[in-house]
Amino acid sequence: MTTKIDRRKSYYVVFDTETTNGFDDPIVYDLGFAVIDKKGNVYESYSFVIGDVFYGMKNLMKSAYYAEKIPMYKKDIKEGKRRVVSLYTAKKIFNDVCKKYNVKACIAHNARFDYRATSRTQRYLTKSKYRFFLPYGVELWDTLKMAQDTICKQWTYKEWCYKNNYLTKNGRVRATAEILYRYISGEHDFTESHTGLEDVLIEKEIFVRCMNQHKPMRKKCFE
Repeated sequence: MTTKIDRRKSYYVVFDTETTNGFDDPIVYDLGFAVIDKKGNVYESYSFVIGDVFYGMKNLMKSAYYAEKIPMYKKDIKEGKRRVVSLYTAKKIFNDVCKKYNVKACIAHNARFDYRATSRTQRYLTKSKYRFFLPYGVELWDTLKMAQDTICKQWTYKEWCYKNNYLTKNGRVRATAEILYRYISGEHDFTESHTGLEDVLIEKEIFVRCMNQHKPMRKKCFE
């Protein structure tokens, strides 16, 4: 069925990566993304396991931070819940979707990390022949910055964090996707999945809450 696109709306792609090879030089093995509007309605969603890494770099996968989830990924792949693709295919579909919806921005929580992860993986697998994964000319927004300028400034959120000891070592309120979603949803026992698409579906709720504040906020990742 062909998706009917309302050109009066603004569309966004929220994406999330799971990686191996450490924080400083991350390599993506799981990419999830979804097309949404500012109300959080989902129009398309994708859950990709990057075969070049997941199967092609087995030794590296053993040291992945969430390596214990590998059997779960294999089960989901077998059941058709996740699709194994090459990075080339993932990039093509991601870019095609952004073009199809004329997306206003690509969005991630702590977007600098996901930008670095996708770029590093692109460069590594193509031996730097191709250097960037995200579509050229589309803005990159960061819900971490957005939340810091809206939700995290609210007294209700601050008091809630103090009450639950959701504080950094410096005594500031935490702004992880997991903590923010607990506050937004009221699900105080919620635990982030740390799998691509599942995390996207909570991060989009942070985006929606920030947008609904109608307050000045930083959006762009690099500003």
